[in-house]
Amino acid sequence: MEGLRLGRGMELSLPAELNGHPGPMHVLELADALNLSEEQRERVELVFERMRERPSSLGEQVIESERELDRLFADGRAMLEEIERLTDQTARRWGQLRTAHLEYHLYMLKVLDEEQILRYSHLGRHGSGDYRLQGQPTDRLLAENILESP
Repeated sequence: MEGLRLGRGMELSLPAELNGHPGPMHVLELADALNLSEEQRERVELVFERMRERPSSLGEQVIESERELDRLFADGRAMLEEIERLTDQTARRWGQLRTAHLEYHLYMLKVLDEEQILRYSHLGRHGSGDYRLQGQPTDRLLAENILESP
């Protein structure tokens, strides 16, 4: 629960990490090794702050959905229709939370250059270090809008 409240990734963005899309937190941790410029560091810090705020709010919504489902059973009000509604709501909120984490990984492709991304992959985040850089042109286009979204 603490991870949800604090907006932590909790491996929700693992598909991005494993495929060469670094996340803001890990980029900040490796800022010196990646030779980030001051401008890059500032952009990553800004994105990291936004990444912590939005998922934290979404995490609270997930917690509330889970509590509602628990109360439904605790109060003896569990009916199939209500269970379906609450589990759908909970799943939607988990999906929104995961999307919120994954989108910031796309933005890192806009901030970092290819050499830095390759260096990141060689540092071996989340496993073998054998990351694949797939779909970068599209990802970079999608990433351009991330800071503009609410």
